[in-house]
Amino acid sequence: MPTAASIAALLEGGAGPNLGIDSRNLKAAAHLLGLQVHILEATNPNEIDLAFEIVAQQRLGPLVIGPSAFFNVHSQQLAALTVRYKLPAIFQTREFVAAGGLMSYGGSLLDAFRIAGTYTGRILKGDKPANLPVQQVSKFKLFINLKTAKALGLEVPQALLARADEVIE
Repeated sequence: MPTAASIAALLEGGAGPNLGIDSRNLKAAAHLLGLQVHILEATNPNEIDLAFEIVAQQRLGPLVIGPSAFFNVHSQQLAALTVRYKLPAIFQTREFVAAGGLMSYGGSLLDAFRIAGTYTGRILKGDKPANLPVQQVSKFKLFINLKTAKALGLEVPQALLARADEVIE
C-alpha cells in the first residue's frame, strides 16, 4: 500500500507483555516512513470485533496485527474480519493467511518452540537461566494470499511474490 498515509495497529492490550514495546516500535517505524499510526488494543474477541469496526469506519488504513499468543488463537477471527471489512492486514503466522488474511511475515514458531525446549532441557539439567545466552528465531517467512489480494482489489508486485516463501491462491 505505497500510497497509504496512515496505518492502524492492533495490539494485545491489558496485561499483554509486549504492549509498550510494540507500540513504541510501531510509532518509531511509522515516523521513519512518514506515516501516522493509530494504535488499537484488544483483550478479548469482542474487542477484536470493535477494533475492526473502528478501523473500517474511520478508514485508518491498512492494519498491522501485533505479535501475540492471544491473537494466534484468534487468527481465524482476525482473517474473517479482514475479509469482511476489506482491510489489507499483516500478521505473524501462516495460519492467518491460510484462514484468508492477506499476508504474514514472522519468525518460525516451530523454531521458537525448539529454542524454548532446548532452554528447558538445559535448566532441568542444572544450568542457571541467567547463564544461558539470549537467542532469537533466525528464520523469517513471508506468506501471501492472492485470493484475498484480488478480493481487496490489490495488485501484489511480482518482486514481492518472488520473495514469498508461499503464495496461497
